[in-house]
Amino acid sequence: MKVKFLIPLAAFMALVGLMYFGLSNDPKLIPSPFVGKPAPQFSLPRLNNPDETISVSDMKGEVWILNLWASWCVSCRAEHAVLSKLIAEEKIPTIGLNYKDYGTEDYGDDAKKWLATLGNPYYAVAVDTKGMAGIDWGVVGVPETFVMDKKGIVRYKFTGPVYQKAVDETLIPLIKKLRKESP
Repeated sequence: MKVKFLIPLAAFMALVGLMYFGLSNDPKLIPSPFVGKPAPQFSLPRLNNPDETISVSDMKGEVWILNLWASWCVSCRAEHAVLSKLIAEEKIPTIGLNYKDYGTEDYGDDAKKWLATLGNPYYAVAVDTKGMAGIDWGVVGVPETFVMDKKGIVRYKFTGPVYQKAVDETLIPLIKKLRKESP
């Protein structure tokens, strides 16, 4: 008879424990299986010159950033000024990976308009219309930002729009640290 009452209580306590665990975690800290491993390779057409490609291997020897964005992404627009400032002030080479941005019949038309309006801080813009490179990088949504060291190892992943506090407290110190390390 008493066991009947203990089962719902145990189930309730398990649910409370799961909720506590879930609510105590930072949703921005989505783990990436790539942190500490070589950056996934891609060779994608450049937005402004689709006959040319940009690849991860082009960045070897540099501390650099990969930022996934799309013209349809409201959060990408929200982070753009902060990210642009980081890129300019730290002079950090950054590839903008334009993710699933189909645009109009013209190649990358929406992405080009977006950059013309907001400014283009990127060293290069790679186009991933089908999202395959994004899948290879384990993207859960845009925007996402990755930091690579000189050896091409993923050292950090930021999910969601980059904001100034994260730039000041995490990204800049990491970039400076990685630049001091030998290749």
